[in-house]
Amino acid sequence: MIDTVHDLAALRTRIAGWKRAGLRVGLVPTMGNLHAGHFSLVEALRARVDRVVASVFVNPTQFGPNEDFARYPRTPEQDAQGLAAAGCDLLWLPSVEAMYPLGLHNTVTVRVPGITEVLDGAHRPGHFDGVATVVARLFNQVQPDVAAFGRKDYQQLAVIAHMVADLAFPVELLPVAIAREADGLAMSSRNQYLDADARARAPGIHRALRALRDAMQAGQSAAEASARAIATLRDTGFEVDYVEVRAPDLSPHGEAQPAAVALAAARLGTTRLIDNLEFSLHRTPAAR
Repeated sequence: MIDTVHDLAALRTRIAGWKRAGLRVGLVPTMGNLHAGHFSLVEALRARVDRVVASVFVNPTQFGPNEDFARYPRTPEQDAQGLAAAGCDLLWLPSVEAMYPLGLHNTVTVRVPGITEVLDGAHRPGHFDGVATVVARLFNQVQPDVAAFGRKDYQQLAVIAHMVADLAFPVELLPVAIAREADGLAMSSRNQYLDADARARAPGIHRALRALRDAMQAGQSAAEASARAIATLRDTGFEVDYVEVRAPDLSPHGEAQPAAVALAAARLGTTRLIDNLEFSLHRTPAAR
């Protein structure tokens, strides 16, 4: 079983010993209920560092008042077993009190302007403030040399990169490719909320993004391709929050730009799914 710490002093003692020995430390921040996508982050870090720490913390400050904080799946024993098998060295499993010692209403918060006001930020007010706040705390607690994040949460990664640059955190960010099921659905802890019918429909979000990419590579405008993707998703039974094409830095995409990312968020019933697809506009349609 993997070594697990719940106390910040114990965490810092363990990491300080590694640092004194000249070892490089990596961090995988998670909210638990781990799957193969999370474990791929651990495996990617193993090639970069000497010791890997994973945190499991369901962060209340990134959930809105009508979101799924209370029912978000919590599986710490299963998570610990999976992390050990993936090669993780230490599990940081703090309580809410350990993460926010002055209480949720007295906590110092981190807000990243601009980039948090579009896409998911527009549909989930305050979400990225909670993300930035807890990641800043994890960076301070673990003091990693490298931190791994999945590309599925594309906007989250951009927010964290902005924070790291502006606050001069001495942390290298390691983006890791989206882990997908065999039918293309991006792996997510929330996928288990899907009933059989919704699970069968869910890969439609990835298919719609591929079709959008192909249409733009064939010369269709971003607005036309996005509108068609939204219509396709609605016809499939999705309630669409957005489908947008952006520049890789999430600024508005210009028609002359050679690279783009298509991002989507949509619901099937009460389950909200997100996905994205990065692509070039200066080549023939990519193989599927």
